[in-house]
Amino acid sequence: MTVVDTRWRVTVDRDACIGTGVCAGAAPRQIEIRAGKASVLAAQTGPDEAVIDAADMCPMSAITVRDATSGTLLAPAE
Repeated sequence: MTVVDTRWRVTVDRDACIGTGVCAGAAPRQIEIRAGKASVLAAQTGPDEAVIDAADMCPMSAITVRDATSGTLLAPAE
């Protein structure tokens, strides 16, 4: 049996970010506010619905979540 270690790549467009903090509240293990803008704590993370929620809640669509292997967009919802 092969076990696949799925990883997600989370990015923040700091130019688009307006620093509402909604994302950090939704996904505090992955995102924090630094210098008034969202920043990811690690370039990749394991699957976590909280980070999908954070990307979907961002009013500026500044957060993207992609499958780290395939590059498939997971959030925000199109």
